[in-house]
Amino acid sequence: MPNLDHESLAVRAHIEMMQGIINRMAENSRSCKLWCVTLVAAILVLVARTGEPRHVLLALVPALLFLFLDSYYLALERAFIKSQKAFVTTLHNGELKDADVYKVVPRGMNRRLVMRCLLGSKSILPFYVPVAATIFVAWFWIL
Repeated sequence: MPNLDHESLAVRAHIEMMQGIINRMAENSRSCKLWCVTLVAAILVLVARTGEPRHVLLALVPALLFLFLDSYYLALERAFIKSQKAFVTTLHNGELKDADVYKVVPRGMNRRLVMRCLLGSKSILPFYVPVAATIFVAWFWIL
């Protein structure tokens, strides 16, 4: 394999591939929020038409599912960013090996990272807490 430096096509392709993965994780996170709002709103409209307050809590199911899925995507995004930074650091230190170019793995991905994203992210709880609050307000309003 030719010299692996910042000019190498393999290195550039690797960085572009990692950036593509990071962008997809961010897009998946955005889609989770979009689908969550859509499904919760649809459930609340159907429940308001039927007047059955106990069915309002069904809206919590997609909200909770998307909360955890969104946290998972955010954790994956952060893990791939960490992996990309490690790759670039290795590149700049001149320690890059041929095998590093072909290895695309999220660095540090585990349950703890998912929980940190769930509880400490500025894009997770500030979105899903108002969604849950809306569901409970609708529940008391229909009662």
